[in-house]
Amino acid sequence: MNPLTQTKLFGLNKYFNEIINIYQSKNMPNKILLSGSKGSGKCTLAYHIVNYVFSQNEEKKYNIDQFKIDTENKSFNLVKNGSHPNFYLIDLIDEKKNIEINQIREMISFHNKSSFNEIPRFVLIDNIEKLNLNSANALLKIIEEPNDNIFFILIHDSNKNILSTLKSRCLNFKINLSFHEVLNITNSLINDNLFNLINKDLINYYKTPGEMIKLINFAKEKKINLNDFNLEKFLSFLIDNSYYKKNIFIKDILFEYIELYFLKKYKFTNANKSLLNIYHQFIYKIKNTKKFNLDEESLFMEFKSKLLNE
Repeated sequence: MNPLTQTKLFGLNKYFNEIINIYQSKNMPNKILLSGSKGSGKCTLAYHIVNYVFSQNEEKKYNIDQFKIDTENKSFNLVKNGSHPNFYLIDLIDEKKNIEINQIREMISFHNKSSFNEIPRFVLIDNIEKLNLNSANALLKIIEEPNDNIFFILIHDSNKNILSTLKSRCLNFKINLSFHEVLNITNSLINDNLFNLINKDLINYYKTPGEMIKLINFAKEKKINLNDFNLEKFLSFLIDNSYYKKNIFIKDILFEYIELYFLKKYKFTNANKSLLNIYHQFIYKIKNTKKFNLDEESLFMEFKSKLLNE
């Protein structure tokens, strides 16, 4: 689901209230870092904060009791259409590996302009872990002494590193969700029970609502029933069909499911030392494959050959 159009906030109410209370007390820092796992709702939370501030003196303003954006609200539609004069978005451009310095330079031009009608301005930067060194340093310079009445909201995948100097300059909100919270949020978003759609053997208790929904959408697209697969069958299915070659999400989920496979083998069977040795070998190979962008196909085929075909 697109965070930009997700008008209802689920499960992150306490973070929203905390930030809004700081804003209402006029103690809002001009640099906020929302840090958490991919798919935990950080960007959706950011858009709700922005709409709350923008819509205060507008018709159809933010419904703070229901944590909901009115789709007829003027600022919501301006932000959605990319035409709000006081809002600026930076994100990873398609087919690019990094947020590049020219994107920061264009934002600086926005930063140096006067505010429209004295309304606060917001710069939202998603995927800040994708900043390269030059763009990160350029951002650091501008947020150290930002202009008045401008707020930076930075979205960070907590599984990836960012510059410590960047993190230290922000008020950091760490978005952590229990599995119970993930389940409730996911059920609200899909308007169903997750366990009606996915075999329990495929449930990774450390996944986020966004990742759960991506898996469901993938299954719908490929017209497969996730209740028909246990973990081993699903791993074989994904590897045999080479979905990982064109889908980064599936490649990442394969890495995760391989680790989950070893965890379950170790926990629920009489795992011997040989299995532990194989586990450590594969974890080492996974880390190197990710770190050096190596060929993952040989890794997946080796895993299938040695373990799934036993």
